[in-house]
Amino acid sequence: MLSNLKVIELASVLAGPDVGMFFSELGAEVIKIENKLLNGDVTRKWKSANEDKNTNVSAYFSSVNWNKKHLFLNLTDKVDKQKVYNLIASADIVITNFKPGDDTKLGMDYSTLKNHNSSLIYGVINGYGSNSKRVAYDVILQAETGFMSMNGTLESGPIKMPVALIDVLAAHQLKEGLLLALLNREKTKKGAFVEVSLYDTALASLKNQATNWLMNNFIPQPIGSLHPNIAPYGETFKTKDGKLLILAIGTDHHFKMLLGVIGAEKLLENKNYANNQLRVTHRKKLATDLNPFFNQKTKEELMVPFLELNIPVGVINNLEEVFENKKTQDLILEEIIENVTTKRIKTAVFKISN
Repeated sequence: MLSNLKVIELASVLAGPDVGMFFSELGAEVIKIENKLLNGDVTRKWKSANEDKNTNVSAYFSSVNWNKKHLFLNLTDKVDKQKVYNLIASADIVITNFKPGDDTKLGMDYSTLKNHNSSLIYGVINGYGSNSKRVAYDVILQAETGFMSMNGTLESGPIKMPVALIDVLAAHQLKEGLLLALLNREKTKKGAFVEVSLYDTALASLKNQATNWLMNNFIPQPIGSLHPNIAPYGETFKTKDGKLLILAIGTDHHFKMLLGVIGAEKLLENKNYANNQLRVTHRKKLATDLNPFFNQKTKEELMVPFLELNIPVGVINNLEEVFENKKTQDLILEEIIENVTTKRIKTAVFKISN
């Protein structure tokens, strides 16, 4: 789809390389410039306890690096810097995540690079905007933008999400900006500077939690998997065979159907469960009332009718169970990098047809 596109990736860690992999999946030539002085992207060394210590390729690194050409260069060296400039001259996009100021010190800022290629599209991901030199990490952003205050429970205290989600969301923002810049270049023949900050991305992702505060002065509390506006939504129940099911019942119709499947029709007589707002108010008692009905049936006995009737209930799977699914296996990309067999999930999972 983008086979005529050349992308230079001057980014490291997760967000920037995720953008590079997106373009690689769409057919672009992606050249990843890695810091020779550090033996490459820092995430090459981010290994779990059971990974092979004798390779320079980690599972973390592999997650966002697929089908790229890897060049190990020292950007403070004049010869290596010129190699980058030569690549930039014929490139369409450059992706960076330098701390503000470091790009200029290295001669890799937009003003410098567009002198080598006036139609270059320059994409940058930073932490707090171009005026802040503060180092940004996903967990800090989750903390400072309210995500951690809402995640977990009162008993557990604030908890970060198990994926660097702000990084992933920022990558999506930059992809969108770069694609728009490419579209605009088709019309104007001009390059562009596209900037995304982790902070702005996090705030833009608060969605209904933000409006709960903006419109009602409601400060969301950590309620685990529960939804602040819908019940039973996020409640989990253990089946007879020990599996955990989670509910996402957003309408009165689905609530009635749920009760029919589990054999709890009598709960319809309880006025406290007559509509969603009442169920939110009385959700603890509702969960207590529902629990024994789930305990009496196996996962299979419950999920078969739930799926047949399109009642929104799901099984809580671990990753081993997730990857047993054929649909999941179809999304795996494999590649041998430096004699290491690597695997990851696609970043571009949309489908386009005529």
